[in-house]
Amino acid sequence: MKNPATDSFVQEARDLLEGLEAMLLALETDGSAEQVDAVFRSLHTVKGSSGMFGYTVLARFTHHFENAFDLVREGRLMADRALINLSLRARDHMLMLLETGGDGPAAEAIERSDASNRLISDIKALTAGSDTGAANATPAATPPQSAKTRTYHIWFKPNADALRNGMRPDLLIAELKELGECRVEIDADTLPPLDQLDATTSYIGFHITLTTDQPRSTVEAVFIFADDAELRIAEVVAGAAEPSDDTQSAVALADATTRTGLHEPPKPARSEDQSPRKPEASGESVRVPAVRLDDMMDQLGELVIAYARLEQIATRIGDPLLEGVVEEVERLVTGLRDATLSIRMLPIEIVFGKFRRVVRDLSVELGKDVSLIVSGGETEIDKNVIDRLTEPLVHMIRNAIDHGVESPENRLAAGKPARAIVKLSARQEGGEVLIAIEDDGAGINTEAVRAKAIRLGLIKEKVDHSEADLHNLIFAPGFSTAETVSSVSGRGVGMDAVQTAIAALRGAVDLASRRGRGTRITLRLPVTMAIIDGLLVRLGTSVFVIPLASVEECVELETADRTRESGRTMLQLREHLVPFLDLEAVFQGPLSTEARRRVVIVQSEGTRIGLVVDDILGQNQTVIKPLSPFHRGVHGFAGATILGDGSVALIVDVATLMKRASQGDSRFLLRRASDRPLHLIQPAA
Repeated sequence: MKNPATDSFVQEARDLLEGLEAMLLALETDGSAEQVDAVFRSLHTVKGSSGMFGYTVLARFTHHFENAFDLVREGRLMADRALINLSLRARDHMLMLLETGGDGPAAEAIERSDASNRLISDIKALTAGSDTGAANATPAATPPQSAKTRTYHIWFKPNADALRNGMRPDLLIAELKELGECRVEIDADTLPPLDQLDATTSYIGFHITLTTDQPRSTVEAVFIFADDAELRIAEVVAGAAEPSDDTQSAVALADATTRTGLHEPPKPARSEDQSPRKPEASGESVRVPAVRLDDMMDQLGELVIAYARLEQIATRIGDPLLEGVVEEVERLVTGLRDATLSIRMLPIEIVFGKFRRVVRDLSVELGKDVSLIVSGGETEIDKNVIDRLTEPLVHMIRNAIDHGVESPENRLAAGKPARAIVKLSARQEGGEVLIAIEDDGAGINTEAVRAKAIRLGLIKEKVDHSEADLHNLIFAPGFSTAETVSSVSGRGVGMDAVQTAIAALRGAVDLASRRGRGTRITLRLPVTMAIIDGLLVRLGTSVFVIPLASVEECVELETADRTRESGRTMLQLREHLVPFLDLEAVFQGPLSTEARRRVVIVQSEGTRIGLVVDDILGQNQTVIKPLSPFHRGVHGFAGATILGDGSVALIVDVATLMKRASQGDSRFLLRRASDRPLHLIQPAA
């Protein structure tokens, strides 16, 4: 049976270790005392809590790691590149021990492994000369001044069910004793008679007096996972005439208030901070399993479909009272939808933060000097998209550094700085999030791609292909221009995996490259994979949905624009000319016989285009359903939805339509009544 407290510890420890990686990478460039203290606090917290929740193997290993940074804090060890490299390895080892599920055969096997023994030996070797070698070394952080001794009065009483949830007060007290002189007195006033005592219930409290040179934050870190307990920490102001007497009087006061039934914290006469550890309730957060959010979104989707049916029935009946109720239901469903979607939206920095380590390790492995610049991390996207983004982004970054970025020598010879730049950025545009990875490397060698494609039989030698078509061959399965297979590349699965993963997310991949200047790959992803606002349009007897986030306006299509002999496909829209595209031709439907038609003006990446339809039916909340495996290869659609009458409408993929049209795809021809093709649409200037 799972223990909620242990599950909470594992998640919190995992978050701490993820943050630890970022701290270590930051420490490499910012060796301030604050950064060193932050690393030490994280290690100390994980070590203390690990033992409390049955992860003693993890606690033992972390103790060695913590010792190294204790020496850095004291100015006796440098936080140089060697220590950072070793620390990153140790952090990965800690994460592996955390994932074993606690003490047991798996954790013990890792503890006895050669890798674990080498890490501990390397840590000891690095710290062995700290006493003698530090005198002539310049420490990475400013050595602390003479430590100030502090005295803390601590009242700690676990809740009744804390022991059943895995709390170990004895281990917490043992950790406090490591911080300094610690005296503990037990408050057992609520202890029942022996015949009524339950061994799994916590009854006692602890009055603790701790004298230490550690700051309050270190003391608080001991109790970071002890949420199901009363906790008060009060620091005695320096300058008391008799600290020991104050300590005794404070304990006596606490004892007295407890015996009278008042559960108050100790209140020494001279204390500077007696605020509780826990934040205000309004600032607290709740962890919810992802599967519950998915279930809630599924139910919301069914609710939206049911609402659409209700709205259609109300329209058919024409009862004003029922229509009023439907409007109220619409308001409530819309509010619930927005609230649910906002819960699922997460900043993409969650993913971006992982790649600083990837770039650092890969540049060292390949002997290249690469700097990563990240922007737009605050951009939010659906959690289901975030969960599946890491792998394709790793492939793209590895590809950029291995294939795109030149060696420092070659960069200098080409007149470039020795240090290469890889940019990772995100921004939202309408209903899409655009994620771009750009490097200033050598760009794609078009001739090398052509030669390899001919050898693989992907293209014929005597057939001309555009540069863009050749560049897109890097996404072909098994394609790689690497001459040898290495640990980084050469197997031809990276970019193919990227395109497959992004297609599964209903996204698209755009590539642009200039020889000698670099390459940019842009991922187009939907902000949410669940529910969107859509514009219902009609073509003949078929209904389609255009994402409302891409729609700018709707206008009439003048008869002159439909019949002019010049073959122009541009629409005069106030002072601008906007190209337009007839969806009946794109979807290869029958020619329209409508007397009047409409144009939906949509935009993507700053480019506007008009989509010609027979009629506009109105706005609709659209529950996105994926296309079947047999139809996912059909270009121009992002999915399907169920309408109020139970029929299915396809969702138009605006970005793909515009991209194909601008590239001159022969399927995107406009037709007149004579069915004679007109010239291809071009993107707006």
